Amino acid sequence: MPKDQSKRITPSVLEADRSSFAALQGIAGYAPANPAYAVATIKTLEAEMTGAREAEAQAAATLASARDTAAAKEWEYHNRILGVKDQVIAQFGRDSNEVQAVGLKKASERKAPTRRKPLEEAKA
Repeated sequence: MPKDQSKRITPSVLEADRSSFAALQGIAGYAPANPAYAVATIKTLEAEMTGAREAEAQAAATLASARDTAAAKEWEYHNRILGVKDQVIAQFGRDSNEVQAVGLKKASERKAPTRRKPLEEAKA
């Protein structure tokens, strides 16, 4: 058995295990000394594994749905705040203290545009 059993088993290994178990069920007279390895015990364990994997898939789907809903609500909120900022500008003007209060720059605090100097051409 591998030491690190916190990692998932690859699908190919699980498929090989299922094939081995299917073959085991066809063996007549299989009677292990340890009841933990009996066919009935393995069948129960396989059903539990399948149930756990189905529960995981359902939880993943629920998580994905919740993530999508949260993202949609975040965007709705963000777009509304952008609209609020537009409304504040429309109501109070671009140079008002209210504009600054909602996180925008006043028009008077903006830097005047300056003309850029042309780049010196590289000498060949």
